[in-house]
Order: sequence, then C-alpha cells, then structure tokens
Amino acid sequence: MATFRLALIQLHVSSIKSDNVSRACSLVREAAKQGAKVVSLPECFNSPYGTNYFPEYAEKIPGESTQKLAEAAKENSIYLIGGSIPEEDAGKLYNTCAVFGPDGSLLVKHRKIHLFDIDVPGKITFQESKTLSPGDSLSTFDTRTYHISLPLTVVIPEKSRRLTSHVCIFCLETAYCRVGLGICYDMRFAELAQIYAQRGCQLLVYPGAFNLTTGPAHWELLQRARAVDNQVYVATASPARDDKASYVAWGHSTVVDPWGQVLTKAGTEEMILYSDIDLKRLAEVRQQIPISKQKRADLYAGTIKENLYASLPGAVTPFPTKATRNDSEVLAVTGQFPTGGRTPHPHNG
Repeated sequence: MATFRLALIQLHVSSIKSDNVSRACSLVREAAKQGAKVVSLPECFNSPYGTNYFPEYAEKIPGESTQKLAEAAKENSIYLIGGSIPEEDAGKLYNTCAVFGPDGSLLVKHRKIHLFDIDVPGKITFQESKTLSPGDSLSTFDTRTYHISLPLTVVIPEKSRRLTSHVCIFCLETAYCRVGLGICYDMRFAELAQIYAQRGCQLLVYPGAFNLTTGPAHWELLQRARAVDNQVYVATASPARDDKASYVAWGHSTVVDPWGQVLTKAGTEEMILYSDIDLKRLAEVRQQIPISKQKRADLYAGTIKENLYASLPGAVTPFPTKATRNDSEVLAVTGQFPTGGRTPHPHNG
C-alpha cells in the first residue's frame, strides 16, 4: 500500500493518570474511525513532565497504562505508538515508548537514548538525568500485512440456497513502511536519524515535549532538517499546551515530508492531527535527488575514526582511512568502538 493515514494525538495531560489514559484511548478510537492506520500519542502522555513526577508515575511495562494501549490497538486494528511513559525496571527509571500492533502485541520498546540535560541562562534549566537513565538501543518496527476473516453469504437463486463460509480479506496489501523511533531530545542527534534511514526507515516518529524556549527556535527546524537530510517523513507528537503546568509544552505537533515541506501542523490545543503518508512521493524524491547513492562512505568512515581517536587522551597515531559501514554506525550513535568498550590498537582498526 503506497499511502496510509497517520494520526498524531496532541493530548492535554493532567495530574490524574487514569484520566490521561482514558482520554488517550478515546482519542485513539476517534482517530481509527477517521481511517488512521498508525497513531501516535505524545511524550509523557500519562504523567506531567518533570523530574519530580517521574518516580511517582513510573510503572512497569507491561503495566497499567500499556495494557490499556494494547487493548486499544487490538480493538481498533491499528499500530499504536504509545508516546512515552515513565518506566521503572530493576530499580531504574526510563522515558519509554511502547509500540503495539493491530493484534495488541508489544512490537518494540524504545527508551529515550539522549537525556534532556540543558541550561539556557535566564530561560530554562532541566536535567532528566537527575532521575532517568538513558536507553542503549535503536528501535524500529515494520507495519505488516494482516488478515481479517469475515463470514460471506452466497445466495444461489435457482436453488434457493444460502452458502456461508469465511473468506480471508487482506486489509493491507503490503507492509506500510519501516518506522524509526526517537523521543524528543533524540531528534537533535542527526546520527540517529541517519542510521534509521540506512536501515530502511521511511518514517521517523518522535513523541516530544519541547518548551517555550526551544520550541519556537528549533522544533520545526529540526524536523525539516531530519526529513531533508534523510529523505524520510518525520512526525512529532507533542502534548497540548497547558500554561498552568510546571513545564509548559510547545505543542504544534507536525508532519514533514521528504522534501522538507510541512504537510500539517497543530496549534497548541488538544486535537488529533492527520496526514496521509505517501510512499510513492518518498520514492520520487529519492530518485530525483539520489543522495543515498552519492554518499562518500569511503571518506566519511575513516574521518570519523580519525577524529574520534585523535580526541582520546594520549592518542598520537591516526587511524587508517578505511572503516566498515557498521563501524561508522556504531561510532556515530554510541561514541564507542565496536569492540565491547575496549580501545583497539590504532593499526587494528
């Protein structure tokens, strides 16, 4: 299927978890009625956003909130990107996005990789790392073909007979696409989006809650940059703005196409934002400007290794100028050599 409908739910988040979850599921049902096949909730959809709230609202996955999401996905036969919730696991807290398939199964769990630690004097200081731990893996999922078996009644007039059987109806002709996940601050790191594109992603979804300082400056800019650099669709799902909250979200959930054009953008209030994702258009953009075929990986990978090695204490000998593509991917995201944390000898690559 070349086109499918995406829905972003810009939810007004209160201090009452059960109300947030109930409201989110209600809006998911509404989005499905309007033809959405992939639906995303915003960052911290079941909890106010703040380091003091994370421990109080944290829960296991699966748990109370994600069980409701699984039921909503199955009830509406959609792919549901569960924004994010504070997750507790083995004594640590994470900012985590759980994704559910049309059968209600948990497809992937993405823990925010880059924690939001910033200090803009006179405007905003925030440090997620006071309470949260970072995730350590990239997360993608594929939307797949699935079937629904429906009763079919055939009437044979000349014999006045009715024959009833079940036919298998293909609801989706093929996979919609491969989706890459990030949460809010993850969007600032171009390397993550680049690797997702290299791994075949056509849509990147970032549940996020930028604020009144970073929102007007960078929210749309970053989405358009990630979209153009990688020739992918980029979607962001923000909470609705609440001027009375301790952390005021920017709002303006957005969808950007592979050409860098803003297809649709929300205001600041609670709403559902819809956009049709056209994979034929994506293919056209990639054909017209074939940057993926024009990349000089032979130069980039060696330079990345050289620069990284040169920054290590006591480094005097540069790396050779050749490196594998996998090496450059690992270096780009983790900042570590693909040797389990050991620093390799410079001549062993």
